[in-house]
Amino acid sequence: MSAKSNETDAHRRLKSLALDWARAAGWRIGAAEVRVPRSGYRADVVAMGRGRQATSVVFECKQARADLLKDAHDDQATERKLQGALRRRKKLETLLGEHRPDLRRGESLFAEFDAWDFGELEHKNYYDLLNEIVMLQRRLVDGAKFAKMLRYQCADFLYLVVEDDIYAEAEIPAGWGLLVRVDEGLELRRKPARLQPAAEQRRALLEAIAAAGTSAVRKSLRARD
Repeated sequence: MSAKSNETDAHRRLKSLALDWARAAGWRIGAAEVRVPRSGYRADVVAMGRGRQATSVVFECKQARADLLKDAHDDQATERKLQGALRRRKKLETLLGEHRPDLRRGESLFAEFDAWDFGELEHKNYYDLLNEIVMLQRRLVDGAKFAKMLRYQCADFLYLVVEDDIYAEAEIPAGWGLLVRVDEGLELRRKPARLQPAAEQRRALLEAIAAAGTSAVRKSLRARD
């Protein structure tokens, strides 16, 4: 494992295999660690074909089950759960405020506009609810990568690249293709949905590939000095 990048050899191997597979499939312009426009995410591998009608493809490589599952949440379902939790918090805080007027901060002349201080309150259900809200917020920001890239139509095709023993069929994100490492190659287990990214998105992807490739070359040259 590289101390600098904290990346495992197994993950680097999957990225290399994804680049090889993309090239063989006709996506000959590619790079690793590409910032994908619109999504806010960095993809493990992005590649494109040549010509005016060229398509684009994104690969996400997962070597471990935990790594796969942390990105596989449905962001819309998570948003609904979060909104429900926030409504429950508001209702619970109202009830607590009615039963514990001593928690009022007294910062406003009008009681209806005053805030409540729950910092010293010992209420397990309340703090369990706060922990749930924090978990859902974190999941919405960091744990819905697959769903968001599909919804934003970040590329024409999206592929998940995995080791053979880390996934269950139901856990593969909707719309994504599945490539599984078999020996020193990748085997197609599920075809992806064909998406329709805007022409601007494809151009932006090409620029992002070029930027990532330039960065990789610079790092390589510095490493030789």
